Amino acid sequence: MRTIQNQTFDEERALYGNSDILVKDCSFDGPADGESAFKECKDVQVAHSFFNLRYPFWHDQGVTIRDSEMTELCRAALWYSDDIIIENTKLHGIKALRECSNVKMRGCDVISPEFGWSVHNIEMEECDAESEYFMMRSANLHFQNVRMRGKYSFQYIENSIFENCVFDTKDAFWHAKNVTVRNSIVKGEYLAWYCENVTFENCKIIGTQPLCYCKGLKLINCEMIDCDLAFERSEVEATITTPVLSIKNPLSGRIVVPAVGEIIRDIPDAEGAVVMQEEPKAVKICACA
Repeated sequence: MRTIQNQTFDEERALYGNSDILVKDCSFDGPADGESAFKECKDVQVAHSFFNLRYPFWHDQGVTIRDSEMTELCRAALWYSDDIIIENTKLHGIKALRECSNVKMRGCDVISPEFGWSVHNIEMEECDAESEYFMMRSANLHFQNVRMRGKYSFQYIENSIFENCVFDTKDAFWHAKNVTVRNSIVKGEYLAWYCENVTFENCKIIGTQPLCYCKGLKLINCEMIDCDLAFERSEVEATITTPVLSIKNPLSGRIVVPAVGEIIRDIPDAEGAVVMQEEPKAVKICACA
């Protein structure tokens, strides 16, 4: 493997078509303002490098990026590439990841609108993300300990698992299919409308009008905070551990909840059962002498 170290590149396609290279302590920046530094490369490792130019990693195979920075001017950084590892790296340009497969990210800071569109097989662990339309139309996601803020996240995703995550995002999981969210906090209005076969397990759900027009929806031991007009026209099986402000027109299934402020049934098809079941009270045992 050839090593390239302590250099600055600003020309167009600076390292085009290279393979088996290690790039260390390099800067991709300068007045020539060239694009596509690593286009059509194979088996590239990058460490402790700085990217301030557009489209650096397109049509690549086998890319590892560690301890590096991609600025907001580094637009569309990774497109149409496969077998990618990114660790302890800042990705701050718009549309930083798109139409890639087999991606592993750990310890990264993402500030990137439209991040992760049409990506397949992505693992993300211990990352922070800020984005709009995050991960749209992607599949086979496995996220652990990810913190995300933004709007319209995870729409149209499929076959994915999220564990120990915190999401502060409106309109999340719309049209999602075959998704499980465990031990997580999901805050934001209009959660998961039109989803299919989505399960929330041991989650805290916060926000107005969640989980409407769903099919095959399951909630297992979940909290629902500030949730009103929930489950409208949904097919749902739910066990909820906190009172819900209001439930509206569940089509089918069974919702078990400690208390409901209001149950609204104003269409003939609203046949879902709402069962109010108080949590068992602690029994005091007196050890009398």
